[in-house]
Amino acid sequence: MNRDAESTYLCAMTKLSVNINKFATIRNSRGGNNPNVVQAALDAERFGADGVTVHPRPDERHIRYADVRDLSKVLTKEFNIEGNPKEASFIDLVLETKPAQVTLVPDALGQITSNHGWDTIVHQEFLIKTIQLFQHAGIRVSIFVDPIIEMIAAAATTGTDRIELYTEAYATEYANGHATIAIAPYIAAAAKAKELGMGINAGHDLDLHNLQFFKSQIPYLDEVSIGHALVCDALYLGYENTVQLYQRQLK
Repeated sequence: MNRDAESTYLCAMTKLSVNINKFATIRNSRGGNNPNVVQAALDAERFGADGVTVHPRPDERHIRYADVRDLSKVLTKEFNIEGNPKEASFIDLVLETKPAQVTLVPDALGQITSNHGWDTIVHQEFLIKTIQLFQHAGIRVSIFVDPIIEMIAAAATTGTDRIELYTEAYATEYANGHATIAIAPYIAAAAKAKELGMGINAGHDLDLHNLQFFKSQIPYLDEVSIGHALVCDALYLGYENTVQLYQRQLK
């Protein structure tokens, strides 16, 4: 394989990071340690995932800070920690555990799930300082953004390594039978990010129905992070089989 062909091949490879928050939600609903979230993460790796994602929140309603510390000691593939860097405890946790990647998400306290990206214009100065803090510790940084060209352009001037496209709007339109309309802003946003030298991740409501089309339209997608849908599928299809089914959608 020549160098150009090899580069194209590598660019086309999209990694699957399994978000294990839902395992922790089930555990916490009953107390004890069943299911064991560390084992769930190790199994995700063993079943073929390229990495593991967690999103600890200050109320620890699913992943706990102690879980993050335990996971950082045993994972052998890429570890991605998501969260709001406006919480000092989150910054301290990331700097302590040093994951491969930190994904900055503008969640409010008590928010059920992430539902919007950063206003990278309004929060430009804050993001620049925060991103530099993590990068100086050797941690790759991705920031959660909506597929809006102005937000993508302003993300580039923060110095972030990657963006993560918030894909709920895509998933909703796709489910309503509007695939072309659904994907259009994401194609434009991804093209802009690539033009400006940023890597591209994506996540939120991606599933076995809509993932393959999303990937086919954005072939230089670096990584997807999937949790809720994957765990729901695993209840019916089995955990190992489900991880491998998601990987097939990315090939």
